[in-house]
Amino acid sequence: MSAADVGALAGYAAPAHSAPLPMRVARATWRFAKAKPLGAIGAVIIAIMVIMAVFAPMIATHDYRRTNARQKLQTPSGEHWFGTDQLGRDLFSRVVYGARVSLMVGFMGTFLGVLFGSVIGLVSGYLGGWVDSILMRFVDAVQAFPGLILALAIVAALGPGLTKAFIAISITLLARPARVVRGSVLGAKATPWVEAARTVGASDLRIMFRHILPNVMAPIIVLASLVLGIAILIEASLSYLGLGVQPPTPAWGSMLNQASSGFFETYPHLALIPGIAISLAVFAFNLFGDALRDVLDPRLRGS
Repeated sequence: MSAADVGALAGYAAPAHSAPLPMRVARATWRFAKAKPLGAIGAVIIAIMVIMAVFAPMIATHDYRRTNARQKLQTPSGEHWFGTDQLGRDLFSRVVYGARVSLMVGFMGTFLGVLFGSVIGLVSGYLGGWVDSILMRFVDAVQAFPGLILALAIVAALGPGLTKAFIAISITLLARPARVVRGSVLGAKATPWVEAARTVGASDLRIMFRHILPNVMAPIIVLASLVLGIAILIEASLSYLGLGVQPPTPAWGSMLNQASSGFFETYPHLALIPGIAISLAVFAFNLFGDALRDVLDPRLRGS
């Protein structure tokens, strides 16, 4: 991202010859935080969770796989900050490693879904005709099913596992990016600079990926930040039903499932802690996505 892009992200134009890049980035970040404090809060929560996921071996206080029958079902204490589960495993360490699973599946599923959806929307909007009809009917078929039901059907057909969760989430999420990008491409392909590219003999591929796609990136970025929360919810639901990441790897959804098996009434922290983690992640991505939409959409910058 260039300095001009950083300035534009915060709603301000970066001067051509001003302070060094790190200082301009810091100023743009500060202006964004002042203009959109809720978005900044979401960004901070996301940053904390990313740090937890990346540095999980350093942050975790215990081995998340180690069981101890003598310490099972303990309440939060100085030794076990979030208590222990029914097998005596440290709950804080499992929540930290669960952030790695949830964010990795969420980011990868969103990346693939937005990527495939953007390509479908780009090709459909630019070529039009029968290509547009076929691709949009496929998108309609995907949208006809509720997201979670479609993801469950795909994972049930392919089998549980990390890779299958990526595939299920990406297919579930591709419809919205496809429609958003198609609408943006329909407007962009009629602009004078696209006509000029055709006049000088540029190929369709060059026009689509060199001239149109960079100019429709703003809605793609905003949509990706908004659907990340949906991806994390779908991953948690799949893990809760035993169709996501398999044990002994911890996932927030599977931790909720284990807590609901006769332990919730007596030891509510077993379900409340992973449930709060899921809620915080979804809440943070929604806050940040809304703020990002406001600063990247010129019509909403004053709101």
